[in-house]
Amino acid sequence: MQTFSPTEENYIKAIYHLSKGKETVATNAIAEAMETTAASVTDMLRKLNDKQIIDYTKYKGVSLTTEGRIIATQLVRKHRLWEVFLKEKLGFAWDKVHDIAEQLEHIRSEELTERLDGFLGNPKFDPHGDPIPDAKGRIHTQNYKLLSEVSEGEQVVVVGVKDSSAKFLNYLDSQKIALGSKVQMEQKVEFDNSVKVKIGDTNTMISDMAASLILVM
Repeated sequence: MQTFSPTEENYIKAIYHLSKGKETVATNAIAEAMETTAASVTDMLRKLNDKQIIDYTKYKGVSLTTEGRIIATQLVRKHRLWEVFLKEKLGFAWDKVHDIAEQLEHIRSEELTERLDGFLGNPKFDPHGDPIPDAKGRIHTQNYKLLSEVSEGEQVVVVGVKDSSAKFLNYLDSQKIALGSKVQMEQKVEFDNSVKVKIGDTNTMISDMAASLILVM
């Protein structure tokens, strides 16, 4: 059984995330995601290609092999399970869990992962609303829409975010918006597409940009 360094695993996961809806991923896109040079990316892609984790042809982009996709989904599974553990059991704020989970996802024990999953009650989504792959790599999906798409008078529940950066999550905290928050759409402002919403007993204005990053059902 092949083993991979944390750096190799980070590349595999990055390619997985970048490949959604695409047949191949460009080297420059990987370099940007990994915050490194195109030359460094090329060296790593050659290594992963030799291990048959990716299909890589110079100038034609990269795609994961079947084995590469399995490895990637398991990394995502571990990462998101650890995020749930950190948030629900250790009380970390949702803007803190990502960076810590980035370290914990490289623990190789499959038994630990499955025990963690069971201990948490087999969660389907992480603290940001992203789906958690099961042990076979299957992903539970939901029909989301954006808060910016909600009609006036409609009540929805916040189920996720499209931006999990600390800056945006801190902004949501300041607006008392969290996963599970019930939001009533009070008004949509035609001038700038901002929205007036009611959360609990409080009315607040949210910009179009922010409303376009909040997933609701």
